[in-house]
Amino acid sequence: MSERKATIERKTKETEIQLALDLDGSGQYQVETGIPFFDHMLESFAKHGLFDLELRASGDLQVDLHHTVEDVGIVLGQALRQALGTAAGIRRYGSFVLPMAESKVEVSLDLSNRAYLVYQVELANDRVGDFDASLVEDFLFAFAQNGGVDLHVEKRYGRSPHHVVEAVFKGLARALREAVEIDPRVEGVPSVKGAL
Repeated sequence: MSERKATIERKTKETEIQLALDLDGSGQYQVETGIPFFDHMLESFAKHGLFDLELRASGDLQVDLHHTVEDVGIVLGQALRQALGTAAGIRRYGSFVLPMAESKVEVSLDLSNRAYLVYQVELANDRVGDFDASLVEDFLFAFAQNGGVDLHVEKRYGRSPHHVVEAVFKGLARALREAVEIDPRVEGVPSVKGAL
């Protein structure tokens, strides 16, 4: 099997990002975005997806966290699509229901190369320390658009914004881990069109 890795660099007036992704890793990570809670979520994503992730991002955090969070989503989506290559042999679909203390979140996805995001996560309080939890939707939208992911995220229940957001990232990791996995029974690309 060929290596399913990607390295992406992106530089704008707002952010500068270097990202390396290995879909067949062991959950190793080095993440530095300047946003501690976001780093923690991305580390959890790598660990629970068994993806090796190296990420360095510097952005205009003095303006807002939005540019950095969204642009990391863009680059991670691009890396996913590049690492998948033709997507031959993958399971394509993934779904996971993840409990986190009092919270439970369902993440389902299709690596269809037809991007869509359904995000049904309402929080009574959208602050996790200095982090604005509403940015998670912007991150996931950018990730789905650039990764060609049909992504559905639903909060079943939960009060703590920290627990809910952490369940979103870990659930995404687990669903994506399932979807990118090579299925020995699949020959070629898992689509009647012959391409994703």
